[in-house]
Amino acid sequence: MNFGDETSWPEAVTLLGVLGLIVFLIVAGAATYLDLRKTRVTAQQEESLRQLVGRYEQLAANTLDAQQRAAADVAELRSRTAAIEQILRTVE
Repeated sequence: MNFGDETSWPEAVTLLGVLGLIVFLIVAGAATYLDLRKTRVTAQQEESLRQLVGRYEQLAANTLDAQQRAAADVAELRSRTAAIEQILRTVE
C-alpha cells in the first residue's frame, strides 16, 4: 500500500475495512470478557448464598434441638412441681 499523498479508493476502503474489523474484534473481545467476568461474579454470589443457606439450616436445626430440650426440661419441672405440690397437700 502506498501511504503517500495519493491513496486510491480501493486502498482507503480496504484500510477502513481492516480498521473496522480490528475495532469489531476488540469490542467483541471486551464484551466476551465482561460476560465471563459477570458469570464468575454470579457464580461466586450463588456459592456465597448456598453457604449462607447451609449455615441458616444448621442454625435452624440447632435452635429446634435447643427448643425441644427446653420444652422437655419445662415439662419435667412441671411434673416435679406437681409432685411437690401433691406432697405438700398431703403433709397439711
